[in-house]
Amino acid sequence: MMNIAQYLDSTYLKTPAQSGLSEQETLQKDIDLTQEAIDHGIFAVMIRPDYVSDIKNYIKERNSQVVVGTVIGFHEGTYSAEEKLVEATKAIADGADELDFVINYNAYLKGDIETVKEEFVKCTWLCLQHHKIAKWIIEIAALEDGQIADLTKKISNWAEEKFSEEELSKIFVKSSTGFFETKDGKPNGATFEGIKIMLENAGKLPVKAAGGVRTPEDAEKMISLGVKRIGTSSALALIENQSTTEEY
Repeated sequence: MMNIAQYLDSTYLKTPAQSGLSEQETLQKDIDLTQEAIDHGIFAVMIRPDYVSDIKNYIKERNSQVVVGTVIGFHEGTYSAEEKLVEATKAIADGADELDFVINYNAYLKGDIETVKEEFVKCTWLCLQHHKIAKWIIEIAALEDGQIADLTKKISNWAEEKFSEEELSKIFVKSSTGFFETKDGKPNGATFEGIKIMLENAGKLPVKAAGGVRTPEDAEKMISLGVKRIGTSSALALIENQSTTEEY
């Protein structure tokens, strides 16, 4: 059996309003997720920015190496570069190790490439200056295959143009938020076809498959294709060799 735990970002991203839980109950969900990661060697937890400080302290108190990730510009991605920088700066100050930005794919679809490039360069630079990982969610369910290829390639080209060779391994392209509403039963997360397109166009950048990985076999196949990380709300089920019906 492949050790898939080291590839997993164990994820809980619902707000209290979305889940019907209180702030304290949501924090407890994050604590439970984190303890699960500590106990089972899961690489990272991916949580909302409001809970980063508490979870970082929880991990430190237990002398664990579990990585704390959070999301920026989530989930629509339409925040301005300045707004994303403010959110990211606070997350870094609170102790986030990795920041998953939703790229402004709506601007991309409208042909406003300069807006997309500006936020990519500024926000990635901020992360790298603080020795953090930057991941860019392109929301493949909102894009056609050719657009997936083109946007992935643009991100790769911008990264190679603006950052050093050794920094490229710290800049990911990521498939999905898990919150995009699709029609006609279309998947809203990672698909094998979409991930293959991303991998073919990401150049030297690592790729993260998020959402839609529901069985250990799916996880192993994604890893075999070449993804470096998998975002899932069912990390424990996957490493215990169980299938899941969770959407993300």
